[in-house]
Amino acid sequence: MDGKQVYASYLRSFTFGVEDSLVSTVGFLSGIAAAGINSQIIILSGLVLIFVESFSMAVGIFLSEYSAENYLSVSKSNLRTSFNSGTIMFFSYFISGFIPLAPYILFAGDSSLAFSLLFSLMALFALGVVGARISGASVWKNGFRTLIIGGFAVVVGVVVGRYAAKFNL
Repeated sequence: MDGKQVYASYLRSFTFGVEDSLVSTVGFLSGIAAAGINSQIIILSGLVLIFVESFSMAVGIFLSEYSAENYLSVSKSNLRTSFNSGTIMFFSYFISGFIPLAPYILFAGDSSLAFSLLFSLMALFALGVVGARISGASVWKNGFRTLIIGGFAVVVGVVVGRYAAKFNL
């Protein structure tokens, strides 16, 4: 793998980790918060989700990068690049997961859900901006695209949580 491909692999792992963590965590937390679950259980559930998914995503990106490299090259793939991609995925997912979880730790009541949504949507926009700056794309277009696509997943979590609570599921 040449330097540009390695960098692209790392950028892909970072972007995927941050986006997936924000969307999955805020969608999950919003869904259970919308169902009326108390904040202590929301925090515990969020911590479990962040830890488990960070490791899962790191292993997944490691195995997929390693498998793709083995497929594409005649020689042995670069284990170090795959490991680094997994490490980037782990930390980007892990750290980003605390953006939607932090309001449940810091604030009480319904405001925690609102702040969790707000912080996560702002972070999604920022992720789009960072990606655009790195790749040379339109900052506003990429920021809003990331916000809208990620925001849709957030809406799904809230809707499912509300309906599950409404029907006592």
